Amino acid sequence: MSVSFLRDNFLLNSETAVQLYHQYAKHMPIMDYHCHLNPQEIYENKSFKNITEAWLYGDHYKWRVMRANGVEEKYITGDAEDFDKFMAWAKTVPTLIGNPLYHWTHLELQRFFDVHELLNEQTAPAIWEKVNAQLQGSGFGARDLITKSGVTVVCTTDDPTDLLEEHKLIAKLKDFDTAVLPSFRPDKGLELNRPTFRPWIDKLGEVSGIDVTEYSGLLRALESRVEYFHSVGCRVSDHALDVLLYAPATLEEVSAIYAKALQEGQVTLEEEAKYKSFTLIHLGQLYAQRGWAMQYHIHALRNNNTAMFRRLGPDTGYDSINDGSIASALAALLDGMDATGNLPKTILYSLNPVDYPVLASVAGSFQAGGTAGKIQFGTAWWFNDHKEGMLEQMKLLASMGVLSRFIGMLTDSRSFLSYTRHEYFRRLLCDLIGEWAEHGEAPNDLELLGGIVQDICYNNAEKYFAFPAVVPVK
Repeated sequence: MSVSFLRDNFLLNSETAVQLYHQYAKHMPIMDYHCHLNPQEIYENKSFKNITEAWLYGDHYKWRVMRANGVEEKYITGDAEDFDKFMAWAKTVPTLIGNPLYHWTHLELQRFFDVHELLNEQTAPAIWEKVNAQLQGSGFGARDLITKSGVTVVCTTDDPTDLLEEHKLIAKLKDFDTAVLPSFRPDKGLELNRPTFRPWIDKLGEVSGIDVTEYSGLLRALESRVEYFHSVGCRVSDHALDVLLYAPATLEEVSAIYAKALQEGQVTLEEEAKYKSFTLIHLGQLYAQRGWAMQYHIHALRNNNTAMFRRLGPDTGYDSINDGSIASALAALLDGMDATGNLPKTILYSLNPVDYPVLASVAGSFQAGGTAGKIQFGTAWWFNDHKEGMLEQMKLLASMGVLSRFIGMLTDSRSFLSYTRHEYFRRLLCDLIGEWAEHGEAPNDLELLGGIVQDICYNNAEKYFAFPAVVPVK
């Protein structure tokens, strides 16, 4: 059976949408400014022994729905054979009508492997053979898949203590035009009530060569690592702010809190808020001085299932959406940076769509001349990157801000096959703008609307981040 639901005009419900997608969006390159790809696998042009390794290893999106479908853990993260894991996924897929994974699964089969059959228990063995034959041939390594997807930039997610050796090696490759750049993610240095804090501080001191026994040394070490990341091409930071806290504090207060954390391993919630606020504002100033963009990922509730966390560790599909107040703390943090003239370009995401109006309105409070869309209400993230979530985010941004300056979709994935998510987003973008034009809510001016579409697909991000050494897609 052919996949008729994924025809050329999939998700495009008007003639204007069809024209916008096929004439303007379809062939735009991709700027993957936030993902979790492994730079070593990119450097090595990792090949995949089979579709299970390429598709199911590390993909907690798929793991969650497999568990919800009653699949035993041995066929998800356990020791079952790869073919059996693939069959467990193939049996799950037909149950996913309405879930974006149903669309993404078949888009990936079509775009990368020219497989147009529906994946189910009956078709799975033949698809397994066809896809694996391609994966074991040439042209399907990690770098090959990036190139086929038209990606000009990949920003990996990296700890400040990372040495970034793979990024340096990738930059020397003669046959790979995509810029693979680090992102600076200092979460472990902010979570001073977690057991990972002291070991991380010790490692930071070792890597930076700076004495970090006092808070002033920590600040110097962080700046040293920011400068090092900058030298390797980094132009973006990332922060997981699962709970957003703010409390004003002096340098003396924070220095004492830092000393207490190192000595006792625990501080009060108010002390944590003071430490995080002061440190985040300081980091934001460092970013602004170097022209970086800063990302805040807000309101994830992580590792909910203690037994499975102990068994499998983090990022295995046991996270959810968090709630709580963010408006005053977020505004205060941005204001603390802006007060010194050092508010960086900032992208705000929340895992809780209830926060969307807050993000959009707070972003509008800190825009500034000279940088279009300086404070971005970021794309629908994680549990929200489905059809309704993407449309909700874009509609609210259009209503409360400037959609035309939106930097668009990111991949946020550990899979080299996830770039079809950009196609999914672009089709929805064209359908939304096409609908407005068809209803007389926007002019049916293809040149105007097509230019906006291309800006959101790629051009805005290219200007916003100004990444070094970006080679245009041929």
